Amino acid sequence: METNFRFGFCFLSVIFMLVSVSTGQLRPSETIILFQVRRLLEYPEVLQGWTRWTNFCYLPPSPSLKVVRTNSRVTELTIVGNKTSPAHTTKPTSGNVVGSQQALSEKFSIDKLFTVLAKFSDLKVLSLVSLGLWGPLPAKINRFHSLQVLNISSNFISGEIPNQITSLKNLTGLVLADNMFNGSVPDLTGLVLLGELNLGGNNLGPQIPSLSHNLVSIMFSNNSFRSEIPLGLKKFYQLQKLDMSCNEFVGPIPSFVLSLPSIQYLNLAQNQLSGALVVNASCSKSLSFVDISNNLLIGKLPSCIGTNSRNRTVFSSWNCLSDGTSNRQHPYSFCDKEALAVKPLVRIKDQQESGIRIGLILGIIGGGLVIAGAIALLVLVIVRRSERDEDHATTYERSIADKMSVRSSPKPAVDSRRVPQTMRSAAIGLPRYRVFGLEEIEDVTNNFDPSNFMGEGSQGQLYKGWLVDGTVVVVKCVKLKQKHLPQNLMQQHMEVLSKLRHRHLVSVLGHCIVTYQDHPNTDSSVFVVFEHVSNGSLRDHLTDWRKKEILKWPQRMAITIAAARGIQFLHTGIAPGIYGNDLKIDNVLLDETLTAKLSNYKIPLPVKTGSESPLADRLSSDENAEKEDIYQLGVLLLQVITGKLATFTSELDELKLQLEKSLAEGPSKLREVIDPSIRGTFAYESMKTTVEFAINCLSKNATKRPSIEDALWNLQYSIQVQEGWNSSGNLATHM
Repeated sequence: METNFRFGFCFLSVIFMLVSVSTGQLRPSETIILFQVRRLLEYPEVLQGWTRWTNFCYLPPSPSLKVVRTNSRVTELTIVGNKTSPAHTTKPTSGNVVGSQQALSEKFSIDKLFTVLAKFSDLKVLSLVSLGLWGPLPAKINRFHSLQVLNISSNFISGEIPNQITSLKNLTGLVLADNMFNGSVPDLTGLVLLGELNLGGNNLGPQIPSLSHNLVSIMFSNNSFRSEIPLGLKKFYQLQKLDMSCNEFVGPIPSFVLSLPSIQYLNLAQNQLSGALVVNASCSKSLSFVDISNNLLIGKLPSCIGTNSRNRTVFSSWNCLSDGTSNRQHPYSFCDKEALAVKPLVRIKDQQESGIRIGLILGIIGGGLVIAGAIALLVLVIVRRSERDEDHATTYERSIADKMSVRSSPKPAVDSRRVPQTMRSAAIGLPRYRVFGLEEIEDVTNNFDPSNFMGEGSQGQLYKGWLVDGTVVVVKCVKLKQKHLPQNLMQQHMEVLSKLRHRHLVSVLGHCIVTYQDHPNTDSSVFVVFEHVSNGSLRDHLTDWRKKEILKWPQRMAITIAAARGIQFLHTGIAPGIYGNDLKIDNVLLDETLTAKLSNYKIPLPVKTGSESPLADRLSSDENAEKEDIYQLGVLLLQVITGKLATFTSELDELKLQLEKSLAEGPSKLREVIDPSIRGTFAYESMKTTVEFAINCLSKNATKRPSIEDALWNLQYSIQVQEGWNSSGNLATHM
């Protein structure tokens, strides 16, 4: 009996082990597909560690790679590469991206890739981000019957979005941002489960597509949509986030967009929206962010985003509003004239209606047999003359529109103000902002283990840590004095802190406030959790000869523009602005894609004892600090141009003097001053423009230094000159 029992127990144990092994592995066919995908993607860095012994069911946690299986089949595949998307490089006007350092080779076939991926019959989540994919999205996308989330952002995929995408009835998330899609968007009303739609950073338009009313997030920014804001949005009761910035939307802003029941974030900036807002319009209680800047709006703001908008972040500059901010508004005449640029659309409609009326009159006249021929001829002459006068008037209005089509705003025409990016957590891979508990902070840092200590920052100690999902973070410990910090002021500080999330900042992921009541001085500590950037600083790259070789002139320009965008966000992207941000070469960090992120910038916490002034007064008093940031940007440009890490004032003055002399003496002298490792990679005009601008930033007279908007305009102009010469192949002006 005992022998039978032992035999039965052993037999069941063996069966259990076999079942465990079989359910813990992928099917061989699924593994083969993964290796085929790796080959078709031309062996991206994130997949280079795969071998035939790799267990795909137990891959280490990584934000760049995720393979999830259910019942031995792949149900989720996420691969994030390090290729720069077209949103951060020049989009070829011809649409031909083959040969670009960021796109895959000419041997790549997007059709073959999706043919292989379709073999994952149970695939529910597919994310292929920053991998250099190019070509039109294949119609065989309709083979992914189980797909719930499709994210192919930050690639070079071109052409129109295929109609077959509407057959994916299970889709809850569709992210096609930062590609080269163009043309119209299919009717998406049939995708009733769709909650997130992100089409930003393409060339789609001009008409807004029909959409399901169940959407929670709509991102249309940086496209070519040109129409009035659809009245059908009134029925989008679940919509929380609407970004239509940087397009060509015209007409008035309907008051209902402010009062949608669930709306939290509304961005209509940099369009051609005109007319007056409804002064007594109401706002949804959940609405926390509104940006209507850089349009053609007149009149006054509704009180809920004007005088009574304390709990909301509102940007309304560079319109023609009369709300007491005239220093950041155009005169009324500007918006009145600019509105003519869109008036021909209405005029053409009027002309068509006028033509119809004339046709009817002529028809009646022609049908009247009792009218004498002489009278008919006279009527015809009169009508012809009327048409000719009308055509002349229309031509005159069109000429006015053509003259006014280039906006004469003192703000740069280049899309330099990127407030929307701070709210695009999905686009930049940030988790939702959260408030941590002390126990969580202790777990993250392993009870502040000394081995995790990273050093002393400008406002507190830094510790490396790990979240539960394996994400690496940095925790800054800032000590405060509670007796100098009322509760309402603390809440105000935390609200500003939660806004410090931007592509070109080391973003804040959350915070924890701890008050030690038994302390004699009632001390408080704030633990600020930042994202971790592991690829080193700009100093590291300029001092390591191997890394330095990667940073040619276009890459260095992209880094300085990114740094300027980060500073601009700190100055204007949150209210009140944050100045004096210690913009040093050590504090410019680079991620795996060489995207620059500013670290060690000033966080809005009153670390000085005795600071009892409100947040707005404390930060806005730093008038000189704004120009100090510009000076430090000039220092950064000097270091990037020359490759010399001068830090002392005397060294900087000497470098500045050398550059000034070289500009006066000609191209050959300038060539002697710049970093030898970037010679032959830049156009002279691009370098000359940047050097001249850097010298202006270093002016001893702070009032003569440019604004951050001017900085972005000049840097963007310089890189456009460079890209123009690159595309022309004219190397004669390169040095």
